[in-house]
Amino acid sequence: MAPDAGQERLRRDYVAHLEAHPQGWARSGPPQHLTVGAVVLDATGSRTLLVLHGKAKRWYQPGGHVEAGDADLAAAALREAREETGLADLRLDPDPVHLDRHPLPGAFACDEHLDVRFLAVAPVPERAQRSAESDDLRWWPVERLPEPSVEALVAAGRARLRASLGNTPGGRS
Repeated sequence: MAPDAGQERLRRDYVAHLEAHPQGWARSGPPQHLTVGAVVLDATGSRTLLVLHGKAKRWYQPGGHVEAGDADLAAAALREAREETGLADLRLDPDPVHLDRHPLPGAFACDEHLDVRFLAVAPVPERAQRSAESDDLRWWPVERLPEPSVEALVAAGRARLRASLGNTPGGRS
């Protein structure tokens, strides 16, 4: 279930996209690609790990394209997050936390991403390591994000993390 009317519209748009383009997730698919991402938070939810995207030259959450070997969107998001952060021990919430549809500049192979985003928690955040496809990797305090476009995603991830902490014995996941 989408958390609000705007997210529900996007969800319906994504379903329609995939019904019209069964390979709408593939790099070789139509100009609009279904992609995945993960808001990576430390266990307290006070910091998020962002990558300085090599092509866009802006700070974003880890993510990318779904690959044929991915079991589902959650598996694709976890694979991408692990590849881009070096954090093998990420814990992924299997339910999407946020949807975002955004156009891409000319440096990309497609025109638009229909991004399905998940929450990933880093039990040992100091192990993060930048991948070769990013220009930088950095933990940011959630109150001082470098990129306004990630604010709604980080807020959604923090809300999900708080809800999961409140629903477990002793307040821990």
